[in-house]
Amino acid sequence: MKILGVCASPRKEKSTHAALQAALQAAAAVPEIETELIELAGKKFGGCLACGKCMKELTCSQDDDFTALLPTLADPALAGLIIASPVYFGGMTAQCKAFIDRCVPLRRNGFRLADKVGGAIAVGGVRNGGQELTISSIHAAMLVWDMVVVSDGRPTSHFGGTGFSGLQGGIESDEFGLATARGLGDRVARLAAKLHHQG
Repeated sequence: MKILGVCASPRKEKSTHAALQAALQAAAAVPEIETELIELAGKKFGGCLACGKCMKELTCSQDDDFTALLPTLADPALAGLIIASPVYFGGMTAQCKAFIDRCVPLRRNGFRLADKVGGAIAVGGVRNGGQELTISSIHAAMLVWDMVVVSDGRPTSHFGGTGFSGLQGGIESDEFGLATARGLGDRVARLAAKLHHQG
């Protein structure tokens, strides 16, 4: 079983990447779980063109870096998906939105993400800078994909991972935020393992 993390920051290996890594490390501690992290930074792809090609097959008319991700996203071994985005103007990044919109072939060709466990992480420059709004927007897409959406689990059991990169020392100093990311990773992995074993 695999938990896939998608880092939707336009910058490589920065705060959002660190929060997602914390989540995936927690997920990997669950027996039988493997993890993979994909960074969208540096990848060249745009939004959906609504051309309709994916209405008939799991493909896309655009020959770009997103199209190369489709086999990973459609892999039957995929049991969970965590999408992480920085907060830009109270919402997700353009990269995150484009990624979500380009996942339409997965929905149109048998709801490939249905019953997978989904979670979200948002990292803002201030503590209350739109993290929950961003997470809610990601959750909305996951619900349309027919995923099982989870929180960061107990004891907080809130929307997901909520990071704050504006502290002195960066997100590495945000113990609370990293704890929510780790809680999310653990929750996604444990529920994915339960659902998988139940068939």
